[in-house]
Amino acid sequence: MHSAHEDKRSPYLLIAPAWLFLGIFFLLPLAVMFVVSFGMRGTYGGLKPIDDLGAYLLSGEFLHNYIRSLDPLYWPIYWRSFWMAVVTTVLCLLISYPIAYYIAIVAPPRWKNVLLALVVIPFWTSFLIRTYAWMLILRTEGLVNNLLLGAGLISEPLDLLYNEFAVMVGLVYGELPFMILPLYASLEKLDLTLLEASSDLGANHVSTFWRVTVPLTMPGIVAGTVLVFIPSIGQFVVSDLLGGAKSMLVGNLIQNQFAIARNRPFGAAIAFELMAVVLLMLFAYAWWSKRKGQEALW
Repeated sequence: MHSAHEDKRSPYLLIAPAWLFLGIFFLLPLAVMFVVSFGMRGTYGGLKPIDDLGAYLLSGEFLHNYIRSLDPLYWPIYWRSFWMAVVTTVLCLLISYPIAYYIAIVAPPRWKNVLLALVVIPFWTSFLIRTYAWMLILRTEGLVNNLLLGAGLISEPLDLLYNEFAVMVGLVYGELPFMILPLYASLEKLDLTLLEASSDLGANHVSTFWRVTVPLTMPGIVAGTVLVFIPSIGQFVVSDLLGGAKSMLVGNLIQNQFAIARNRPFGAAIAFELMAVVLLMLFAYAWWSKRKGQEALW
């Protein structure tokens, strides 16, 4: 026979393994990197020993990496990362919505699982291999140039690789499934009788789409936007391989600090600033959603 005290502890005991796992493998590394971000680079790439911690803190030197990250030298990198993440998110949304709409509403039921499998199949292979495949497709002697030359549309190969266009193609391709799946989940729950009611009341297809379909699938749109925007703004593999290191993003800047410059404190400081910006955007959206929800109730 269990006592009331044991019953109260049961939920905490059940979630304890999850909290322990998150604490060791997620929060602890973050805490270590947060502390490192306030350190100084050593002569050979490690951390410079701090002889007098009190004097170090009072002098404000512990903020050196965060202050350095605001140097105008890095603003073009931040701006390029931001607009490329925004454009990637918008393109993914424009491409994914018709696909998700077709799978959820138009496609015959027996084909839905097949179409969803086609969306998920790219996950079965390494993202690195898929990115290398795009290098073969976009290079001067690649598939695209050969098709255009064979069709007589161009007289000489186009420079499709090692530029921002190639980076954008890689980003959109890599993040597309993360937009399609949340949209599909929202569209599948859509009550089709509401669309019929809108049509019966005289609304055309465009009006029904903007006034009924889009608002009702807004949770999927927002979820897809978050899932695409966050990894896009921190991406570095795509810009390295398809951009030829010519289009440096903030992810490349962080990677270079750890792998090449061996300035871990500066790399950690930029990483935490990026995380803070993303969290602020998520909190701003949560605040906006809550406010919109309260207005809807009134």
